Amino acid sequence: MKYIGINDSVIDAKEAVVSVLDHGFLYGVGLFETFRTYGGVPFLLERHLERMEEGCRQLGIPFHADTIKLEAWITRLMKKNGLKEAYIRYTVTAGVDILGLPAGDYVKPNHILYAKALPALPEKLYTQGKPLQLLSHRRNTPEGHERFKSLHYMNNILAKRELSGYSSAANGAEGLMLTAQDQVAEGIVSNLFFVKNGVLCTPDTATGILPGITREMVTELAIDAGLQVEEGFYSWEQLKEADEVFLTNSIQEIVPVTSLWEMEQLNIVSGGKSGPVTTQLILLYRERAGMPT
Repeated sequence: MKYIGINDSVIDAKEAVVSVLDHGFLYGVGLFETFRTYGGVPFLLERHLERMEEGCRQLGIPFHADTIKLEAWITRLMKKNGLKEAYIRYTVTAGVDILGLPAGDYVKPNHILYAKALPALPEKLYTQGKPLQLLSHRRNTPEGHERFKSLHYMNNILAKRELSGYSSAANGAEGLMLTAQDQVAEGIVSNLFFVKNGVLCTPDTATGILPGITREMVTELAIDAGLQVEEGFYSWEQLKEADEVFLTNSIQEIVPVTSLWEMEQLNIVSGGKSGPVTTQLILLYRERAGMPT
């Protein structure tokens, strides 16, 4: 990543700086979105910007979603970095303000754009899946009615540190956080779904999870395919009894979970391979994204 975008410009990464008085740095006041391109075009960009705009409104950060302008900026940055496809992170910080907590709105936010090569993901990941490790670290409560995709990511970082101590991490496991009430919440960088008796289940946003864009799209695809979808409050024991489990995020799309780990205890899911509902949704998602199947 030799070049970074700042406030509609594209500059050398070594020259990309923001002030130490930016409230994104001082207090974590800022939001970000991560997404990927297909055929060089950012996928579901309008939905990501809608979530960004609503979050900025609640934080008092002036922001107006301009899809066309952002797409052009992304294209410039990708070209400068020599990328045909990319992992994109778009960050909006509150900008410079007083040292102290302001009561009013911000005036001049900073817009920062990162683009890097997509991670190499083996196709067997989507057939053989990955492990899911139960963590003792709990999902904290959201900042408001729903969780922001905000710059203060300490809850996820501490969860990642815990995950690194388990043997499952060597096999690419994702970590699963529960709520303080022992309800299944979400992964460190993913939303969770499971199938039981033909019903597709996912934790309710009231558990404090991030209302993921890919989660939203998968729910819509499932309903269109005639599947019954349920949002609710579930336990780890219910997850262990599931017929299928999978994770979603914007970069990895839909990833089957084929083993559940509690400490060092192993529970195999769907015979150790992607189940029929998961496989169907993977194909539908890729079709929606314009990928060849």
